[in-house]
Amino acid sequence: MILIVVKMPIRPERRDEWLEGIQRYSEAVRREQGSPDFSCFESIEDSNQFVAVESFPSRELSDAHVQTEHFKEFIAWFPKMLAAAPQIINIEVAGGWSTMSELAQ
Repeated sequence: MILIVVKMPIRPERRDEWLEGIQRYSEAVRREQGSPDFSCFESIEDSNQFVAVESFPSRELSDAHVQTEHFKEFIAWFPKMLAAAPQIINIEVAGGWSTMSELAQ
């Protein structure tokens, strides 16, 4: 599984445009083949700080994702929304999801 977490500071004056754009992008990602997980969260401490979390079951689906038109459009639009460079964690997790042992029955 490929797990990607991106922390994004958004320009306050572009917040409304950001909210509309990330909603469209989120919906498009979720319709991709293989149904990748994609969620974007707003910080409870800073209304202009967002974190996107996405996962792909395989490297092939992750590679296909960056070839989609909606990804290419997002990458062209995204820099205009940013107040600073985003921070990213991008890792390949062997085996994917496992059960949380503290709550396993």
